[in-house]
Amino acid sequence: MIHGFRGTHQGLSLIADQLNTVKTIVPDLPGFADGDMLHDYSLEAYVEWLHGYVLSLELSGPPVLLGHSFGTIVCAAYAAKYGDTIDRLILVNPIGAPALEGPRRFMTKLAIFYYWLGKHLPKGIARAWLSSTPSVDIMSAVMTKTKDKQLRTFIRDQHRQFFSTFHSPKSVYQGFITSVNHTVQESAPSIKNNTLLIAGDVDDITPLEKQQQLVALFPDAQLKVVKGVGHLTHYEAPEKIADLVQAFIKS
Repeated sequence: MIHGFRGTHQGLSLIADQLNTVKTIVPDLPGFADGDMLHDYSLEAYVEWLHGYVLSLELSGPPVLLGHSFGTIVCAAYAAKYGDTIDRLILVNPIGAPALEGPRRFMTKLAIFYYWLGKHLPKGIARAWLSSTPSVDIMSAVMTKTKDKQLRTFIRDQHRQFFSTFHSPKSVYQGFITSVNHTVQESAPSIKNNTLLIAGDVDDITPLEKQQQLVALFPDAQLKVVKGVGHLTHYEAPEKIADLVQAFIKS
């Protein structure tokens, strides 16, 4: 399971905990928390890291590969290049359209400036700028769709705890640029693995209409929609995601 941008393996733990019939392996992406350091944080570098990681596990058979958000870009590119090393592919809240063309394009442009400024500020100030509670809370509030106050507080606290574990202003900037300059669309036609796409019907990072267009690009894929949730399905509906994953694996 490959987590999204600025997250850690903790973000997918609520789903992993529900998958009690399979063994789940959830690493930190390079550049975050206990993840590896890379020479650069391009998509190609992430894919090659993932290839080395999968091989290092020395599994008895090819695993099912799951990605969330930015992790879907990495996993899709991986499947397109190294599809023979995995069984099936699961993309949760896939990035199915360019960020600079979607409904959040203005916010994306602001975020690019935010990370660019962080990279150019003095080191101590940069960390404070990128990790400030107000900026993390804004990102959390924008993505959270649930009306449940207790759940909203939980999600906000998770982001406060884990969103600032990036290795450096440079690595988080490069990772963000990679995340907004690529989509799953690029890889989809080349993916031969049986693929499951899971989307929230109020996800405004990639609207449902774009997800329906995306699934048509795959040679062998299906789309499942979780109602009433947005981009944070791993927090807002982990049980539903786990159920869909279990059913897909069993099928």
